[in-house]
Amino acid sequence: MHVDHHDLQHEFPEMQDAIAALRHSNPMFERLYATYNRLTGKVEDLEEHDMPVDDFTIEDMKKHRVKLKDDLYHLMLAYRTGQHNPKS
Repeated sequence: MHVDHHDLQHEFPEMQDAIAALRHSNPMFERLYATYNRLTGKVEDLEEHDMPVDDFTIEDMKKHRVKLKDDLYHLMLAYRTGQHNPKS
């Protein structure tokens, strides 16, 4: 089964600088980033190996991933506009 990859670098190629900077300077971003990557890996693994999983479970995982991606995106936008707080 073909699986689309959803890592942040592919989702937001124009934000490479913000991703790199925030991963090193913002602990909250790093925690969200790590959680996003773990969840993305689980979803992609389930889809790629066509593993039996309840539809509600996979949909909840995907909804959580979208929420994380949204939170990460807002942190990247704030960084880009100079409104970041590296001690978050």
